[in-house]
Amino acid sequence: MPNRLAHETSPYLLQHADNPVDWWPWSPEAFAEARRRDVPVLLSVGYSSCHWCHVMAGESFEDEETAAYLNEHFVSVKVDREERPDIDAVYMEAVQAATGQGGWPMTVFLTPDAEPFYFGTYFPPAPRHGMPSFRQVLEGVAAAWRDRREEVGEVAGRIVQDLARRPLTAAVGGQPPAADELHMALMALTREFDAVRGGFGGAPKFPPSMVLEFLLRHHVRTGSAAALDMVTATCEAMARGGIHDQLGGGFARYSVDNGWVVPHFEKMLYDNALLCRVYAHLWRATGSGLARRVALDTADFLVREMRTDQGGFASALDADSDDGQGRHREGAYYVWTPEQFREVLGEADAELAADYFGVTEEGTFEEGASVLQLPDSERLVDAERIASIRERLLAARARRPRPGRDDKVVAGWNGLAIAALAETGAYFDRPDLVQAATDAADLLVRTHMDWNARLFRTSLDGVAGGHAGVLEDYADVAEGFLALSAVTGEGVWVDFAGLLLDTVLIRFRDEEGALFDTADDAETLIRRPQDPTDNATPSGWSAAAGALLTYAALTGSSPHREAAERALGVVRALGPKAPRFIGWGLAVAEALLDGPYEVAVVGPHDDPATRELHRTALLSQRPGLAVALGEPASATAAEVPLLADRPLLAGRPAAYVCRGFTCDAPTSDPEELAAKLRGR
Repeated sequence: MPNRLAHETSPYLLQHADNPVDWWPWSPEAFAEARRRDVPVLLSVGYSSCHWCHVMAGESFEDEETAAYLNEHFVSVKVDREERPDIDAVYMEAVQAATGQGGWPMTVFLTPDAEPFYFGTYFPPAPRHGMPSFRQVLEGVAAAWRDRREEVGEVAGRIVQDLARRPLTAAVGGQPPAADELHMALMALTREFDAVRGGFGGAPKFPPSMVLEFLLRHHVRTGSAAALDMVTATCEAMARGGIHDQLGGGFARYSVDNGWVVPHFEKMLYDNALLCRVYAHLWRATGSGLARRVALDTADFLVREMRTDQGGFASALDADSDDGQGRHREGAYYVWTPEQFREVLGEADAELAADYFGVTEEGTFEEGASVLQLPDSERLVDAERIASIRERLLAARARRPRPGRDDKVVAGWNGLAIAALAETGAYFDRPDLVQAATDAADLLVRTHMDWNARLFRTSLDGVAGGHAGVLEDYADVAEGFLALSAVTGEGVWVDFAGLLLDTVLIRFRDEEGALFDTADDAETLIRRPQDPTDNATPSGWSAAAGALLTYAALTGSSPHREAAERALGVVRALGPKAPRFIGWGLAVAEALLDGPYEVAVVGPHDDPATRELHRTALLSQRPGLAVALGEPASATAAEVPLLADRPLLAGRPAAYVCRGFTCDAPTSDPEELAAKLRGR
């Protein structure tokens, strides 16, 4: 019989609806039940594409004996970290402070007042590698609660006090970073750069999307060859490695080794949106054919594999799937053996494909299977034959059992996808991609945004969930809307972005200019989460600074620009010390140092001369460039003040290059516009 999770909208929670564990969703009722029964709370946090979450569920939460013990001694609460990042952040901070590490599934034991007192991540069903079994942990916690209640209360109280005493250590409200601090960040990245394999640090390696954006912008502003070299080497290594799906496009979440060979196979919307934009920007900077192909492959993957029926984008594809032999295994959908190649391609083409994709008899993964790579960048191949091989392999793979998809639409991650698809579509003359971005933006306005400019974080099947948006949702959706307006010339997206950013200033900011991850009227937790550092996505703090800066450039709003500058004070403090963890903040700081430049393109949208000026502006590499497109005396000028009082030039379409709303003489010549944007 289904438990209480059967009524939830999160696909992750629904995966546990048939567990024998008597799960509760996070709710006041769950903690009231713990108080009534005088038992502790087991908080289990995970997400639908998490491999070890599935493992622990199969081993423990689907086990009748374990479930019976849990139901007798605990109130069990299940949380989807993608739906409630605030809960995840608060308790993950406690886990990391207590144990020095974290991860998912996150397992935390709480008092009925939601105060944590014992922590862990994955626990096996039997003792293993020095870890206690999950049953041993449950029995130990239950005994402590029964026999040493006062000690448990003291531990919980001390943990909550310690969390409360951990204010943001970085400078808040100070000056944004100057050129010297950004150069120091570059030097720190150079020291951590893996010159042999690309990327930064050792295994596991995550795609450093936000750092790559900073390096590209730094290269444009300063001419630094070192910055561009790090981007080029890292992007090529990832594109040729197993982390990149060589058949279907898109990227896995991370590489378990330091050479990008073996990925953790789950595919996340946010990674692919961020990387699509990075490769498109790398093409814009260098003209790289590889960057162009990867940007388009990733965009096509997003639309083909992640788009929902309502026009939004799903959260993730699972790492695991059925291997055709009744086993649920990680990577089963993606890996190949030489024998499988021969079955699909025949002997001659199988030999070529194995050489081309690095598939060996020994294998690079498990049980003799290989992850496809492109290990040799210099090889001469028959392009038509390889294209035919790819097509046949992709068709054969499509007949395999597919990984599960988390259809939950997350507002902030869709904002990232909107920005990536709008820009990629504009750069490569793909109006279908721009339309996909527009459809997703329409869904966010219709389903996620209420009349008071408040966002719901998630939706499923076109129905909004009941959880409030967090800072990253407001910031990344605003970023997506602003990018979409720059590409389409539809000023209404600037209006929507402004409404969201006003909410940020009113609800997410304190008097010193510091930003919080939750609104001031959000549910009260044991600590109000606040983290300016990037994780898998840009921090809400840095993303808000970037969107505020672009909005100010389009509207001339001093309050929005001042808020962006104050927010960037944290980048001055952290950037030179920990640039890998505040890459997006560094990228925004580059835009601030550069102006940013503003371009108003005025002319009929269907005029080829207008389109050429507009395309020239979009292809400029200026960091954080703000672009507005409108017709003379159109309503768009009211929505985008940068367009106001910008007449045609002798009856011809014109482009105005400005900084701080102070503009050069207009031009109708795309080459002159490009020269103006090359700047100093």
